[in-house]
Amino acid sequence: MIIMRKVLFLLFACLALTVQAQEQRDSITTLKIGYLSYEKALKALPDYALQQKKLADLRAQYEAELKRIETEFNQKYEEFLDGQKDFPRTILLKRQTELKEMMERNVAFRNDSRRELQQAETEAMQPLRRQLNELLAKLAKEQGFSLILNTDGDACPYIDGTVGEDIMPMVVERLRN
Repeated sequence: MIIMRKVLFLLFACLALTVQAQEQRDSITTLKIGYLSYEKALKALPDYALQQKKLADLRAQYEAELKRIETEFNQKYEEFLDGQKDFPRTILLKRQTELKEMMERNVAFRNDSRRELQQAETEAMQPLRRQLNELLAKLAKEQGFSLILNTDGDACPYIDGTVGEDIMPMVVERLRN
């Protein structure tokens, strides 16, 4: 009788472990993963081209100003070189100082313009990234994805097709509608 109870107890324990292992295996197999190139999806957004055009226009404005100040500096430098042998010492020093200050301002402007262009790009892309992230979250909930991977930068050199699904076509279709 005691042996029978022990055998039944062991059978129920094994059955419980088997059921628990099956439940864990089932929960693992239901993990659904989507993947896409985030940059390609970003470029597929309708407003991406408009933002890139605005950034290109801003870049062109900065480049034109940089060209203008470079031309102005070169002109003053040539004038300085042409007249330096005839200038009295105080005028020579004054012109050298002016050229040095002008060059420092030009370098500062170049650095400021780079920083401002980067900031403008960040600000222009922020709403697009937010829009794409919202779309991906909605798509993940609708399609039952537990995870969406970004394949840019060789972050995921291989994804098993039985585990992951390329969601780029779905994203592009949603963006068209």
